[in-house]
Amino acid sequence: MNSAQTIGIIRESRPDENRAPLVPENIKTIISKYPNLNILVQPSKNRCFSNEEYKNSGAQIKEDLNNCSIIFGVKEIDTKVLINNKTYVFFSHTYKINKETLNNAQGTPGMDKKELLKAVLEKKIKLIDYENIRDKNSKRYLGFGRFAGIVGCYNTLNLCLENYNKQPLARAYKINNYERIISNLKNLYFPKMKILVTGDGRVAKGVIEVLKETNIKEVSKDVFQNDEFDKPVFCNLETKDYVQSSLIKKFDLDHFIKNPKDYTSTALQYLKTADVFISAHYWDPASPKIFEKNDLNELINLRVIGDITCDVDGSVPTTIRSSTIESPNFYIDKNNFKETQNKNGLAITAVDNLPSELPRDSSKEFGDGIVNEVIPYMLNNDDGRILNATITLNGSFLEKYNYLNNYIKTL
Repeated sequence: MNSAQTIGIIRESRPDENRAPLVPENIKTIISKYPNLNILVQPSKNRCFSNEEYKNSGAQIKEDLNNCSIIFGVKEIDTKVLINNKTYVFFSHTYKINKETLNNAQGTPGMDKKELLKAVLEKKIKLIDYENIRDKNSKRYLGFGRFAGIVGCYNTLNLCLENYNKQPLARAYKINNYERIISNLKNLYFPKMKILVTGDGRVAKGVIEVLKETNIKEVSKDVFQNDEFDKPVFCNLETKDYVQSSLIKKFDLDHFIKNPKDYTSTALQYLKTADVFISAHYWDPASPKIFEKNDLNELINLRVIGDITCDVDGSVPTTIRSSTIESPNFYIDKNNFKETQNKNGLAITAVDNLPSELPRDSSKEFGDGIVNEVIPYMLNNDDGRILNATITLNGSFLEKYNYLNNYIKTL
């Protein structure tokens, strides 16, 4: 980068979103590395870092971002504040829109993705989605997944304490510190229960990270399925353990990602012995559900579900709605799948914005990813990762995302 350039950090449109794409420490690093780069930060009362902290890091606090060529956010942006002919980088939540059925994907409540995409096209915005910034093996370079797993696991264990008539811990968002959360769990005694965790990505690793700080012992899937215990245990099913296809002899993750509709779930055999289920796996709308509604009658031991994936009507059919940070739990009647006030029902926690409960910790890790894996390739030579994640350019969808033309035309 030779000439002066300005990047901006937008104020989040979602009122309960307190994370930031870049933190003050990141600003110092960027300015040191790119002295010709100016950084503007739109003021915010909700952001987990104060305006003063950004100012002290070398950024300018400005309401007007018109001079920015690149604008970073976290979640979807209100169409009314989008500026023509700019490059925006944020989670648009369009990645999981099914190419064949054009079924919608989970996103920010109240944010219409069709209207967002239409506005992006009309304003000739270059839209880059974090979720699509991946390496040659389709592995994401950055995300909030680890902290979604950490907070989701903590919330689920808290719900377990409540469900087993134990004293629950303080809510994660009130603690607002990763190290204090782990410290709270270390000396806590959890009652006898069997916890099943699905997934092998960032989210699942965050879950396992928390469980290993407790008195809950890890066991293999065969032992989990066949044995009884007098202490709490957990089992982690990786993708190869809970899906299968008759078309291939040996599981291949790349084949599953590219051909999810060719697979069926094998998780039921393990869920039948579980008291608690934590959903932390990758899910595509074409993938099989972990279990079906009519399977619930066979899950007689199941008392608590922590659905970190939080895809409403997605892979976990009991997630009939998402819950909130302030009110994370609800109950389902196993007989009719309707929400109930009866706490003898199936206890569910399905918060769709989990990393916001530890905003400073999660934003720091995410911002480090942008500094190391995004900005160098946007400002200098792109190795393909930025182009691959570019959804729109000059008023059109790039070829890879052309199917979204049909999506925005659907009713």
